[in-house]
Amino acid sequence: MTRSVMVRQASGVDLDVLSVLVAEAFSASPVGVWLAPDATDRPLVLGRYARLLVSWGLEHGQVDTTGDGSVVAVWHRRPEVPVPSAAWMYDLHRVLGPHASRFALWHAYLDAVVPHVPHAHLAHLAARPGHDDTARALLTAHHQVLDTEGLPAYAQLPGGRPRESLLAGLGYEPRSPILLEPDGPALWRMWRPSPGNGRSCGGLPPRARLRRGITPLRGRLLPTPPGSP
Repeated sequence: MTRSVMVRQASGVDLDVLSVLVAEAFSASPVGVWLAPDATDRPLVLGRYARLLVSWGLEHGQVDTTGDGSVVAVWHRRPEVPVPSAAWMYDLHRVLGPHASRFALWHAYLDAVVPHVPHAHLAHLAARPGHDDTARALLTAHHQVLDTEGLPAYAQLPGGRPRESLLAGLGYEPRSPILLEPDGPALWRMWRPSPGNGRSCGGLPPRARLRRGITPLRGRLLPTPPGSP
């Protein structure tokens, strides 16, 4: 028997609980290690970043959660409700201080390869261990709204098997990955087309490579030449 899942929009009263959930997910991810290389500082740094990410989602986007707070999804609409990058970078440096540089680099990577058409961006998904079915139900509820609006969805997924992921089971197709340098993991760009568009990536660059040494102010997106690995 399938247990029903209550999906609701989060509010400010959920900030503390959901921030901890997001921080724990980052701590267990290779992305979190890359963002905060110092293991001693990592819990504090990722905790502050997670709180900023969730608070921005509450103010500028939409944060979905469940009745028991076991799953959280942070969504932003682009370009209808873009995250103001200058204000975001200001808050990032204000909250993280000397640890902000790598996080700013991280967002420069992400912003360089976002789709060029209106879409919903799944900025972050976090779930307690063993709650994949709950996460699937939460995302399905949001996808139903997007399908009604005819809006595609976009996400980034760390790891080496994107076609076996929860997102792939919900209709997301992997595109070429973002390579986080130096020495970082790969982030697969995942695209869920709107109904009627088949497998079209609709404005998502089909292949891209980001050079080592990119900075938030001087980064440049380079197309991968045909035949390149």
